[in-house]
Amino acid sequence: MKRFLILLTMALLLAASLAGAQTAPAPEKFLLVLNKSDNEVAFVDPASLKVVARVPTGVGPHEAIVTADGKLAYVANYGAQTPGNSLSVIDIAARKEVKRIDLGALRRPHGIIEVKGNIYFTVEGNRAVARFNPQADKVDWVMGTGESVTHMVIAAKDGRRLYTSNIAGNSITMIDTQAPNPPPGVQTLKVGAGAEGIDISPTTDEIWVATRADGNVHVVDPASFTVKQTWVAGKFPIRVKFTPDGKRVLVSNAQGGDVVVYDAATRKEIKRINVGDAPIGILVQPDGKRAYIAATQSNKVIVLDLDKLEVSGTIATGREPDGMAWAGN
Repeated sequence: MKRFLILLTMALLLAASLAGAQTAPAPEKFLLVLNKSDNEVAFVDPASLKVVARVPTGVGPHEAIVTADGKLAYVANYGAQTPGNSLSVIDIAARKEVKRIDLGALRRPHGIIEVKGNIYFTVEGNRAVARFNPQADKVDWVMGTGESVTHMVIAAKDGRRLYTSNIAGNSITMIDTQAPNPPPGVQTLKVGAGAEGIDISPTTDEIWVATRADGNVHVVDPASFTVKQTWVAGKFPIRVKFTPDGKRVLVSNAQGGDVVVYDAATRKEIKRINVGDAPIGILVQPDGKRAYIAATQSNKVIVLDLDKLEVSGTIATGREPDGMAWAGN
């Protein structure tokens, strides 16, 4: 009888454990979409493709980044007619703005990334890149590019080198964050008219740049910091995004109404997907299964199935969606 009771107790404990595992809530995942004209970030459930929350930001939010621990989002408030000079800090779990960082004389913050716990962002009005140190709770570093409309910023795998795209400068700038002021800490490379879209390979550090005015995509070698290949991508290519595995690259053609998928190694076009509605911002899920394309003029985000390479849905997010970020694994 005693043996029976022991076995019964063990069976009940195992059943309770399995039931608990089955009922444990899955970690929350959100697509964060910045609606520029609504001055907000929309939290989108990627399963239902529905907006589940809206959080106010500063005026004209353009780009955002979620911290590596998944707890906070930093939003660059670009402004509208009046230049913006703040970053909104969003608590992901609470779904609210918990802080607004006053940038003082730094105007028109735009591109934004996290590197080793620090937040780097471009400031167009100052032709520079700045760094916000969350531990010190202040901007503790600013480096000028000397180029007009320093717009987007990316980082190499080692986190030491930053690259910016400079729209009116028709250039990209490399900044060595651990080197002295130029030379050799800052180097600029002319690539083409209207350099805006830029991304870096997660496996090779190869840089791809889209120059919107001439319709070209350029591949830049990180070692020599020279252009090693150029071709026409379409009408007004405006964003470039590598997939997480580094095997493919997406380019959005704002005036062509399509997104082009390239093989990163061969540069060959895999497919040109017609999405219409002036595609601009691109975000790829961490698992590489979906891409989200911000169609700013039509107030929606287009969902691309990256296995089938076709449009699989749309999300009505708000007025003028643009920058996006991903919260959760």
